[in-house]
Amino acid sequence: MIETVIAEDSFIAQSFLTNLLSTDSEFHIVGVYTDAFEAEKTCLAGGIDLAILDVMTKYNHSGLAAGKRIRESGNRTKVLIVTSLVDSEVLSEAKKGAADSLWYKDHGGTDMMNVIRRTLSGEHIFPDSAPSVAIGEMFSGDITPRQMQLLRYFVMGLTYDEIAEKLGITERGVRWHMNELLERGGFKNRHEMLSAILRNNLIVTTLLDF
Repeated sequence: MIETVIAEDSFIAQSFLTNLLSTDSEFHIVGVYTDAFEAEKTCLAGGIDLAILDVMTKYNHSGLAAGKRIRESGNRTKVLIVTSLVDSEVLSEAKKGAADSLWYKDHGGTDMMNVIRRTLSGEHIFPDSAPSVAIGEMFSGDITPRQMQLLRYFVMGLTYDEIAEKLGITERGVRWHMNELLERGGFKNRHEMLSAILRNNLIVTTLLDF
């Protein structure tokens, strides 16, 4: 039996995952949690083959942080991160050691059971890049890495002066990038752009690691 735990705080996604695995007699679901840190405790106790973890779970507890600790524990558990967040930092952190594989819930071009089985066999399955989604009249894939970092600081509430200092550019340079993004996205103002960024899961800054 493949002993499995699931951490997913969306009831719909939770039902999908449990139903998917329940139809295969090889899998035994040990526990289903809304909090990744609770799933982590079960994994660290030993005997778990597969942990399927959402990135943002109950209390904003990070599935990435839980996955990293599980993998570093030396247990046999394989960690599959599942997420609807298209923030490129999520994919980057997963590849750095927080997961054995990653699957996008809303953009999964690969069959999930195929990803699960390949992960259990020792493969690491990661997309080449985060999905590109529409942000107003532009696509997230067309936003430069510097502009993504600028937007990350903007979502965090930093002022233009503070963003300029973080990026090592002038305040005028920050304004130029912001105006360029507003124009390309067809937004009336920064608040409209911020709403689109958050609505489309482009940037997440609220994950708690412990």
